[in-house]
Amino acid sequence: MTRKFSFIFLLFTFYFLLVQAQTPRSYTSSEILLQLKKLNVLGSVLYIAAHPDDENTRLLAYLANEKLYRTGYLSLTRGDGGQNLIGDEQGVDLGLIRTQELLAARRIDGAEQFFTRAFDFGYSKSPDETMKFWGHDKILSDVVWVIRKFRPDVIITRFPTTGEGGHGHHTASAILAGEAFDAAADPAKFTEQLSQGVTVWQAKRILWNSFNFGGNNTQREDQFKMECGDYNPVLGKSYGEIAAASRSQHKSQGFGVPAQRGSVIEYLKTIKGTAPVNDLFDDIDVSWKRVNESSVANSINKIIDKFDVSHPEKSLPALVDLYKKIETLQDDYWKDQKLFAVKDIIQNCSGLFMEATTNTQFAVLADSLKINLVVNNRSGANILSADAYVNNDYIIFDQLQKNTNSAKTYTMYLRPGAKLTQPYWLQNNMEKGSFNVTDQQLIGKAENDPFSVEFSMLIEGKEFKFTKPVRYKFTDPVKGELYQPVNIIPAFSVTSTPKLTINGGRNEWEIKSFKEKNPFNAYIKSGENFLPKLHDDAVMTKGQVMKIHGTNSLSVDNKGNPGYQIVHDQLYKSDRTLYTELHQINYDHIPSISYTQPSTFASISFDLKTEGHYVGYIPGAGDKVPEALLAMGYKVVILKEPDIRAANLKQFDAIVTGVRAYNTNEWMNNVYEELMDYVHEGGVLLVQYNTSNQIGPVKAKISPYTFNISRNRITDEEAKVNFLIPDHPALNHPNKITDKDFDGWIQERSIYHAEKMDTAYKAILSMKDPGEKEQDGSLIIANYGKGRFVYTGLVFFRELPAGVPGTYRLFANLIANNRSKYIK
Repeated sequence: MTRKFSFIFLLFTFYFLLVQAQTPRSYTSSEILLQLKKLNVLGSVLYIAAHPDDENTRLLAYLANEKLYRTGYLSLTRGDGGQNLIGDEQGVDLGLIRTQELLAARRIDGAEQFFTRAFDFGYSKSPDETMKFWGHDKILSDVVWVIRKFRPDVIITRFPTTGEGGHGHHTASAILAGEAFDAAADPAKFTEQLSQGVTVWQAKRILWNSFNFGGNNTQREDQFKMECGDYNPVLGKSYGEIAAASRSQHKSQGFGVPAQRGSVIEYLKTIKGTAPVNDLFDDIDVSWKRVNESSVANSINKIIDKFDVSHPEKSLPALVDLYKKIETLQDDYWKDQKLFAVKDIIQNCSGLFMEATTNTQFAVLADSLKINLVVNNRSGANILSADAYVNNDYIIFDQLQKNTNSAKTYTMYLRPGAKLTQPYWLQNNMEKGSFNVTDQQLIGKAENDPFSVEFSMLIEGKEFKFTKPVRYKFTDPVKGELYQPVNIIPAFSVTSTPKLTINGGRNEWEIKSFKEKNPFNAYIKSGENFLPKLHDDAVMTKGQVMKIHGTNSLSVDNKGNPGYQIVHDQLYKSDRTLYTELHQINYDHIPSISYTQPSTFASISFDLKTEGHYVGYIPGAGDKVPEALLAMGYKVVILKEPDIRAANLKQFDAIVTGVRAYNTNEWMNNVYEELMDYVHEGGVLLVQYNTSNQIGPVKAKISPYTFNISRNRITDEEAKVNFLIPDHPALNHPNKITDKDFDGWIQERSIYHAEKMDTAYKAILSMKDPGEKEQDGSLIIANYGKGRFVYTGLVFFRELPAGVPGTYRLFANLIANNRSKYIK
């Protein structure tokens, strides 16, 4: 057997895997038949919008599975600035979750997924603001790069350039798509890309997929119309059913939707290029005539005509001949696309099973890793001489027998300097509105290439190579056999608990060892100062956890000085390299996510007074406000429905509800009377924001007096804040609130304001975004009996974990109540 290997081997770079947390997918004969039919279509379409969940999954499913075009979705951001309905992750962590949710959606609807370097910095009210944050030319270059590489015949935007999409990101995505339509074809634009394996590309047309939702109907009868609700008998589903399953993968956004059946018309308005009349691909040849190879179509049609659903392996000789014929084509783009597709079909028809697995989720630096390699020729096809290429070594399998596992093991050593698991867009420090990615070939990709093994074998006398990810395989007694990514990690993970303290609080460092005979030493870097050794040298065993107390290196001013200091402590080794923390995100609907981040403890000093001691917290969708309350010195008790009884509530100075608590907890209505009685008898109830829309309807009564929840918000985190009632206790006790307390906020000021309030409420603050009217619904307070009720859309859930001092001072005022000292 010849070995003309391309030397794809185990890649020890910053690899972050796309692996379903379930058994790898196999394909039925009906699905293979659809793949065969798709070989005869040489057309591509790219859908462009701003966020995960912006895409029209029904249209994507229709284009990919009915029209059989190569279909892609370019989401300019990863949705990092959205809200999280399933946990407390925010920012880049939420972006990681939403990336995997998009990939899960694409596995269902059949499209491919792409991204730019744009960061979702939160809601924006104008495309100008969006472009300012993102960097217009930077993100335009990314859209141009994806177009030049994907080479779409047709581009479709979800939103118009005229603002009907509402969100500034939405409008910006349409503007950039229109500009990129022209720039991708201009050899004078982004010339540096032309040396990176792409050429200029002119799409035939760009259209806007108009919509009718949110009370805004932009569809018109003079627009081009497509029927997209058809039933696909090969897949056994209509495109509305496929779309619902795809869209329901956006679980962090609460986007589960019912399946739709029946006729659905999509409307599209031509923005540039010639308008279609009869078909979306009017005047575009999507047959093999496009590359002057009609004979290839004849070969494919013969394979389809003779395809045996009971024995798909009988098609292998003809498929291998087809592969050889396509290898001779001159058009590199379609040659590469169809060779890749035919190789997949060959694997699917043959029933060939290949896997590379480990019995551990982590590959540890300076340690060994055992990889289990299995090949099984399940159908007994003409497959010979299998081997695998791993870490510059060949592993030769025994002669393959029908439906018999041929297994080998390979043990390798991970050198100490190997790069760790890290999403490529997080490798470098980011800008405020975009990620910094220096490798042009990575831009646009959904994620890093997987940590892989290359299998090679002779099929019908021709050598084929298949790259398979290395995965951790295990069996859960309830869920059965599962697969997860294998992540390259350091020998230690160092975590600070807590990560932030206020005015002199100390932390504890938790050190976990991931290998045997693991030598450990620790020094503290406080700010820019390297301090003496924190802990004596030790040798740790695999799985051992050690805890050591941190130092309190910050001098604290408790004399009312509003001055602000912050010191970041980090642990480092004797060679002055910093320890890192292994950060993990685990949800059942996506693969496990692991990456490393600096292990940092922040100690903050500022003037903070509190009143009261005990706070009850009712969790909502998930946030980190309880940790902030602990840092402020409160005792915090998490409350569930059975806990909300009068005898239990009277011990609390204040009760705080987490973000979206009234959206996510059906039972809040059951405890309304108890909470109102608690307030009436002298307690403080602070309700953080809830939404009022089709995604998150309020499911219970909230307050003693009526108010509505609007969709109003202040997106400018630097917006001037006006004090409407300067002498109100909320602005004076126990902390005197000033303009400085609104410095340093991140992402936004407030969301989901109150409106149409009962006269019992006092609006405390007003603010506005540029060019808009003042809004006064971000913070309202009403006295009720002996106590008070507070509703606030101020984004404490973002600001408190970020260590913004003024938000601690204001929050302390809002829950100030010394009720507990009078209760025995």
